[in-house]
This record gives sequence, structure tokens and C-alpha cells, in this order.
Amino acid sequence: MSAIDGASPDANVGLPLASAVYEGVVRHRRHAPHPHAFNYRMAQLYLDLDEIDRVFARRWLWSVAGRNLAEFRRSDYLGPAGLSLVEAVRQRVAAATGQRPEGPIRLLTHLRYAGLVFNPVSFYYCYAPDGATLTAVLAEITNTPWKERHAYVLPVHTADSHGRALHWEFAKTFHVSPFMPMDCRYDWRFTPPAEDLRVHMQVSHAGRPTFDATLALERRPLTSASLARVLWRFPLMTAQVVGAIHWQALRLWLKRNPVHDHPSIP
Repeated sequence: MSAIDGASPDANVGLPLASAVYEGVVRHRRHAPHPHAFNYRMAQLYLDLDEIDRVFARRWLWSVAGRNLAEFRRSDYLGPAGLSLVEAVRQRVAAATGQRPEGPIRLLTHLRYAGLVFNPVSFYYCYAPDGATLTAVLAEITNTPWKERHAYVLPVHTADSHGRALHWEFAKTFHVSPFMPMDCRYDWRFTPPAEDLRVHMQVSHAGRPTFDATLALERRPLTSASLARVLWRFPLMTAQVVGAIHWQALRLWLKRNPVHDHPSIP
């Protein structure tokens, strides 16, 4: 276990890391009412939550719970903040499925860079104790511009399998974007993280696909060189994400795509 859970990481020193860097492309396509598409390159960290102290130990520009150019901060993720993140994920999955994941929890996310964090979605991959068998995926979504959070829990035993891909269909229950209505259905497909990682999230409205987002990433070992590459190749990554969201929102508005109020607004 890691010091983030209250235990010393010393027993794990020298063991290979399950954590990694994933780098690739994210693509968004809107099909209706007015077509719009964009893609950009990005990098995310894939962190075994029991390895976090090891991952960032003795790295000048990276830290856990301390100010730095790149930070992992517990409060940026799934609550309640009084629990370790591992325990918060386990409890949320158990509450949703009746089955508590007892193996590693591995998080695909953007960290906080230069004091700024924003994750449209972070994925928690929950494993059995063997560390190889995926049992559930928890998708933690943050909406724009309200910065509210919501978690969808996807148990693997309920998925349809298509080769490596796991497939779930379900109703949308959380307001994500002003340009998307609530009465939609999701069609999500994931491949378990390996040498590559794929996520495809399609939204349908009135029985017709209206939007999809695809994440296509390749794995790199987590080393000093690969972490330096993240900061050099993708400086201020979260600022770029926030800027891209607002720029694309302006383009959608200029194309006269309809705007949908937050359901809590009368």
C-alpha cells in the first residue's frame, strides 16, 4: 500500500510500476443539428493509487499534496475527501454494484498543472486482487461550466464483449454540456489498459447518434524521461483543456447549435 493510504511505500521499492504514461489523440464529433469536429494530441497519467508516493518521490517538478508545477491533489478527485481515494472508489463501486473491488485501483487522469486542474472525465480501472482481471470501471465526470462531479459505475460482468472491447449502454443522468440535452442515451466502449487504450463514448438522442468522443492512447513506461516529455510536449495541459473547451463551445454557438439550460435552473 502507499503512504496515501497511511502506510509506508518502502516495502514496494524496486518492484516494477503498474503506473504509466498514455499519449495519443482525443477526437470529438458532433453529428447534429450542425456538424462539428475536432481532435488534439494529449497525454494522461495512468496511476496505480498504491504507487503514487513511489511515482513522485524525488522528482523536482512533481509532488503529492504539495505545491509544484505538477501536483497530485486528493481533493481534485472522488469524494468524500476524508477517505483515501482508494477507499472512496471502493465504497462507491460497492454502493452501486454490491461488490467491493479489493485489488488495485488505477486512475487515468490529468493532474493539476501550474495550480490548474480540470478533468472532463477521469477513469478509475478497478481490478481483482490478481492485478490483471478488470472488474469495474468508474467514470468520474466534471461538467462545464458548473464543475459539478458525477460518477458512473460500469461493472465488467454486465458488459457486452466485442473482442477486447467492453460495451455498455445506459441512460444519461447527469448534465454535462450546455450543448447537449438530458434525454439521451450513452453507448460506451472501453478496452482494458494494455499497450494501447481505447475509449469510445457515443451519445444518442431520439434514437439517433448525435455526438461521439474517442480516446486513442499508447502506453509509455513511467520514467523520469517520460514525465519530462509530458511537461515539455504538453505544457500546462489542463489550461489547454479548459481553453479548448471554451473555444469549441464558441464555435458551436456560432454554428447555432441549441443551448440547453442546466436542469436545476427553473
